[in-house]
Amino acid sequence: MADNKRDKVKEHSAESDLQEKVLFINRCSKVVKGGRRFSFSALVIVGDGKGKVGMGFGKANEVTDAIRKALQDGKKSLVFFELEGDTIPHDVEAIYDGAHVLIKTAKKGTGVIAGSHVRSILEIAGVKDVVAKNLGRTNPSNQVRATFEALSQLQNKATALAFRGKL
Repeated sequence: MADNKRDKVKEHSAESDLQEKVLFINRCSKVVKGGRRFSFSALVIVGDGKGKVGMGFGKANEVTDAIRKALQDGKKSLVFFELEGDTIPHDVEAIYDGAHVLIKTAKKGTGVIAGSHVRSILEIAGVKDVVAKNLGRTNPSNQVRATFEALSQLQNKATALAFRGKL
């Protein structure tokens, strides 16, 4: 019984080091007999600053409920990628629907040079030096998904060389 409590404490402490950021809140209205009914959707990212980041999307009739649902979804969808120092291992490009994102490595001290949503994801993920460009549409949801697509393509040098048979 005591072991279960310890396990729960360990899990809770592992989740508590995650940073959370609300990227976008959308209000939707439906006209009914008595007036308008509003519902909200929230786009949230969570990350630990060490190469682990997740995205969540939640919908509800209240803003706080939508954010809570999005956070739960984001914690379930965490992806991990390896960093090479403070930057990414190689340049990467991805397209999701109309959004087109290009992410390039940068020298130490460059900082994060990117648009709003891509910048937020890279900062939460722990990337310190990178240059990114949004080449397509600016729909927040698609832009975030394109960024996650790009980050999922990243490999460290040893894995890439082994795959090519050069190692």
